[in-house]
Amino acid sequence: MTTPSLLRDDQDGVATLTLNRPRTRNALTMELMATIDAELTAIGADASVHVVVIAANGPAFCAGHDMREMRATPTREAYEAVFARCSAMMRHIVALPKPVIARVQGTASAAGCQLVATCDLAVAGEAARFATPGVDIGLFCSTPMVALSRAVGRKAAMEMLLTGDLIDAHRARELGLVNRVVPDSELDTQVIALARQIASKSPLTLAIGKEAFYRQAELDLAAAYALTSEVMTRNMMARDAEEGIDAFLEKRPPVWSGT
Repeated sequence: MTTPSLLRDDQDGVATLTLNRPRTRNALTMELMATIDAELTAIGADASVHVVVIAANGPAFCAGHDMREMRATPTREAYEAVFARCSAMMRHIVALPKPVIARVQGTASAAGCQLVATCDLAVAGEAARFATPGVDIGLFCSTPMVALSRAVGRKAAMEMLLTGDLIDAHRARELGLVNRVVPDSELDTQVIALARQIASKSPLTLAIGKEAFYRQAELDLAAAYALTSEVMTRNMMARDAEEGIDAFLEKRPPVWSGT
């Protein structure tokens, strides 16, 4: 039987998608990206899932695109298809109405670094490394640049893009590329604890908040406040907000309905 390139495991409201091509350092093939996209669609419609974790098997998180696959069909149409598929997958993560956490071990480079930058949160083991090394092979990491430049400052992003140098997990934390750096032996424990903490919140509130976060980030100040004021008003009218506020006032745990 063919080994699946992506694994899914659901527990306690958390769906873990695990890249499963360790021999190729989890390089992103067209098939793998399509499978991730399909799972994200299924998760989006699955009310039992509140949080998604993207993880990887093997010594590396993700080495980026599968260069052997790309060079096997060296046509403009094939290259366009690869980058369109990748861009659609990354946009899907941002648009998914559920928080997505990257669990990073080993190296995340090129589109792998893009994947980390695209996720809403990222937790890295101390051995994790990050790079956008396309410049070293004559292929500037232009699509990874989109997510990277939105996650870290412009000068830090440009340095990574222009040098191709690896940065360690602690430097990635300083730049804002990852949220937390934990001992490698505690990576799974820390990620699942964070995921379960977030999964305990109202799924409706998480969806409303995630969408508003990315929408307001692209607006000017006045438009951002206008948007978020409308969002908070709509959120206040939801049953979960009424329940959450009443539970706070009554000093009891809330019971979410998702409405």
